[in-house]
Amino acid sequence: MSTNATALFRIRPVVSSVTAVALVLAQIPTARAASAMTRAEYEACQARDEQGFRAAIESLTRRSLEASIAGLDYKSIVADEWRRGGIDDVIDRQVDRAIGEVRDESSWLQLWQSLASKDKAQELATTAAERVYRSEAIKKALEGVATGIGKEIGKRIELAIVDTGGPATQCMQAFLGQRYGATIARIVATGAGKEYGIDPTKAGAQVSTGQVLIEGSGGMAGVVVLVVRRQLANMASRIGQRVIGSVLGRLVSVVAGGVGLVLIAKDIWDFRHGVLPIVSEEMKAKATKEKVREELAKSVREQISDSLREISEKTADRVVEIWLEFRRAHAKVLELAERQDVFKRFLDTVKPDDLPKVDEIVALVLGSEGEAGIARRLDNGTLHRAVSALPPGAMEIAREARSLETALQWSAVAGDALPKVVEFEIHRRAKPELFTRASLQRLLGLQDRVAVTRLASLQPAAREPLFELEPGELKSLARSLDESQLDSLSRYLTGLDKPSAQRVLRVVAQTPSRMAELGKPRVRDAILASSDQAAAVAMMLQSSSIPDPNILLQHAQLVLDGRVSPILLWEKHPVSLAGTALLALALLMMLKRLIFGTRPRIVVHEGRGRGGRL
Repeated sequence: MSTNATALFRIRPVVSSVTAVALVLAQIPTARAASAMTRAEYEACQARDEQGFRAAIESLTRRSLEASIAGLDYKSIVADEWRRGGIDDVIDRQVDRAIGEVRDESSWLQLWQSLASKDKAQELATTAAERVYRSEAIKKALEGVATGIGKEIGKRIELAIVDTGGPATQCMQAFLGQRYGATIARIVATGAGKEYGIDPTKAGAQVSTGQVLIEGSGGMAGVVVLVVRRQLANMASRIGQRVIGSVLGRLVSVVAGGVGLVLIAKDIWDFRHGVLPIVSEEMKAKATKEKVREELAKSVREQISDSLREISEKTADRVVEIWLEFRRAHAKVLELAERQDVFKRFLDTVKPDDLPKVDEIVALVLGSEGEAGIARRLDNGTLHRAVSALPPGAMEIAREARSLETALQWSAVAGDALPKVVEFEIHRRAKPELFTRASLQRLLGLQDRVAVTRLASLQPAAREPLFELEPGELKSLARSLDESQLDSLSRYLTGLDKPSAQRVLRVVAQTPSRMAELGKPRVRDAILASSDQAAAVAMMLQSSSIPDPNILLQHAQLVLDGRVSPILLWEKHPVSLAGTALLALALLMMLKRLIFGTRPRIVVHEGRGRGGRL
């Protein structure tokens, strides 16, 4: 091989690649120009109902698709797939097999008659042609050609569909913009536009949100793939009959009018097979195979023309379906936007990603405040703040409370600590107005779920005195005492004089179980009501393992002196007092018997005699 030839051989792939790219790029301006919207089409997109909008999308798509295949050379595509599938060899093999079968099934007399009888010649030609083109091998080969053609043309139509994506989104924006505002139009149009996407590295449709397009029927490119493949599969199942008719037309004319001339060039030994050698040669002839390719190209053109209509219809259906799905998902927001210009203007300030939050917030406000609440919050700016600045934790509070106002209040009082409020479930135990920012920070600073939740359940008046304790001491008490005991302890701290309060706090801190007695509302109120609170506290805190009459007498004296509430005496010595009461009652009964004696018993006897009852 010469040097020049070697160099040419090396650069041939590069030249071929550059040429292919140039051909593709040359088609892009034409495709884009074909997909550009006209003024009439834009005005059609501004229809007031979905039916008019659907018709506009269908018209746009159909025009673009027709322009994309206007210069398509079907014959060349068929020829390429024909060569790729080796169809010439398949036909030749099937012709040899069919001719052999017909020859074996026919007698010598029938074969000789075909040389002289036009009808007999046509009968043998028809039988052979039908066996060839109705065979499974030919059907499979034609299906392979149809599949290859479908892939090639499908790619081109898919690219044309992509080119219609821009006008389709513009049409969507024209349809929705005046009714719902720019943001809604842009969101829906963007969603529709994604379904036109194709991944060029895979030569197929790509996967977009919510839709598997490459083999599915939900997206535009998926529609192209399915419709084209189905139509060409139908063509492959029907093309056999058309090919047989075309081939027979040629064969019949040959065997009817040209047998004599052909036989002149034949060896006389071939006479024994009648017209079958002529039929075999003609069926293998280049002209006959060209006839088959012409029928294929013609069938493909017809099927693709029908496909464009179906693709346009299904594409329009899908675009409208995208809008209807969006409208169902955001029904209340769209209803407000359509009826209230002020709400539509508000939506134009919303980020597309925030639309789900708008849905939820609008539903909350409508549920608790009605449409008047929407108008009020639009006016004072809280609706915009809720959508743009409300943190996730506040939205969780709003969902649980079913109130946007509650979420806003918690957000205001908690600030950056709102996640902690949600984590400790403070919002479930208290209202935001029961806290100041400082008190909430003090509570969260304990960093203990049990302590925080118990203290959060208290009223501010009960909670504030406890906050004066050291954090460690407060956490320990809150973990040891329940809400009612903490409330009682707080009342002691605020209601007692300072020495008494400190004594109660010291004892409870050392032995939290003592609050089981001190925490009783009757005990607490009695201590606070006593004139000598120190004596009352000392009395209730004094411990003894067994009943001591001296202690009982001391405490009774405090009661008699009016220094301590009588209730405390009963709460402190219930057993001793009960025993004393029983003893006193027994003594009284004995004293009564001694003084008054016993009453005589009267016995009544009953008997029956003659004169009656005795």
